[in-house]
Amino acid sequence: MPDFSYKAARSDGKMAQGVITARTPDLASRDLRNQGLIPISIQSVDSNTAVSAVSGGHSRNARANRDDVLSLTSELAVLLRAGLPIDRALKVLIDMSGKAGVRSLLEDLLKTVKGGKGLSHALGNHTDLFGSFYVNMVRSGEASGRLSEVLSSLAAHLERSKAVRSNVVSAMIYPAILLVVAVLSVALMLGFVVPQFEALFSDMGDALPLLTRGVIAAGNFVQAYGWIVLLIMIPLILLLRRWLATPAGIAMLDQKLLRIPVLGQVLFKYETAQFSRTLGTLLHNGVSLLKALSIATGTVGNSQVRAAFEGLTPAVKQGGRMSVALAEAGVFTPMMIQIVRVGEESGRLDEMMLELARVYDDEVESGIKRALTLLEPIMILSLGAIIALIIISILMGILSINELAM
Repeated sequence: MPDFSYKAARSDGKMAQGVITARTPDLASRDLRNQGLIPISIQSVDSNTAVSAVSGGHSRNARANRDDVLSLTSELAVLLRAGLPIDRALKVLIDMSGKAGVRSLLEDLLKTVKGGKGLSHALGNHTDLFGSFYVNMVRSGEASGRLSEVLSSLAAHLERSKAVRSNVVSAMIYPAILLVVAVLSVALMLGFVVPQFEALFSDMGDALPLLTRGVIAAGNFVQAYGWIVLLIMIPLILLLRRWLATPAGIAMLDQKLLRIPVLGQVLFKYETAQFSRTLGTLLHNGVSLLKALSIATGTVGNSQVRAAFEGLTPAVKQGGRMSVALAEAGVFTPMMIQIVRVGEESGRLDEMMLELARVYDDEVESGIKRALTLLEPIMILSLGAIIALIIISILMGILSINELAM
C-alpha cells in the first residue's frame, strides 16, 4: 500500500506531521480522523502530489443538519487553535467535507469572509440552521479575540444539548412501540378473533351475558367499519396536525403537556435547563444580560414556559433583578430563584446558570427514568387487562351455552 505524508491538527490545537499507510487518500484521511486528528494536507510520498483531505465516501446531496453544525464547529475550533486564519480553516473544512450540502454551506461562508465580512456576518445568512444564539456567540468571540475558545464552548454546548435530546428520544422509543403493539393487538383481537365466535353465540339472544354481547358488538363494528374509521382518522389527524401548527393549537398543546403528571414537570425542567445553559454560555462569553436573556428565551420550545421567561427582559431593563422577576412569575422553583440570586450577588451569574442547567439535566434524566418506570407497567397491565376482558367475555358466553344445554 502507498504511503502518504500528512499535516493535521490535534484536538488541543497543536500541529502533527507524519506518514501514514493507506490504500487511498480518502482512507488515509479517514484513519487520521479516527485517531482524533483533523487532516489539513495529505501528500503522496511517491509522487509528492498534494491530495485533498476529503472524508471517505461519496458526496451526498442532503442539506446540512444539526450534527453537521456540531462537527464543523468542533473542527473549526481545533483549526483556529492550531493557528490557521479563518479563511484557511474554512478551506480545509471544505476539502474535508464529503457532504455536498455542508460543502456548499462552507463555500458560502468562505466567500463572505473573503469579501471582508466577519464569520458572524456570514453565519447570519443561515440563521435558520445556526440560530441567533450561535451567531451571537461567534460575534462575541470575534469582538473579544477569543473565537477559538468560543467555538469550543459552542461545541460543548451543542454536544450537551444533543445528548439530552438523544436521551429523551431514546427513552420514548419503547413506550411508543408498546403503544402501537397494544393498539394493533386489541384491533386484531376484536376484528378477527372475536367475530369467529359470533356463529357460536348467534342463537343465544338475550341469554348471552352483557359483557359478551358488548365484546361481540365491538368485534363486529371493527370488522365491518374498521377500515372506514381508519380512512376517517387519517384526514382528521392531518387536520389536527395543521391546527396544532397554529398559535392557538401550539398554546393548547404546550399547556396540556405541562399538566401531564410527572412528565409535565420533566418537560418544564428540560426547557428551564435549555434556557439556563444558553444564558450561562452567552454571559460567560461576554454577551450583555439583556441580549442574552432575549436569545435564551427564544431557545425555549414550550410556549407556556417561554411566556414565563419573556417577562424577565422588561423587568431587568427597568432596573429590576432577575431573581425578583423569577419569583414574581410564580412558576419557577425556589431552588432556581436562590441560585440566580446567589449568582447576582456574587457576580458569577454565568457560572450559576450553567450549574443550574447541569442540575436540571440530571433531574430530567432521572425524571424520565422514573416516569418510564411507572408508564411501562401501566401500559403492559392495561393491554393485559383489555385482552383478559375479551377472553373472559368469550368464556362467559361458552359457559352460558353449557348451562342452557344442561
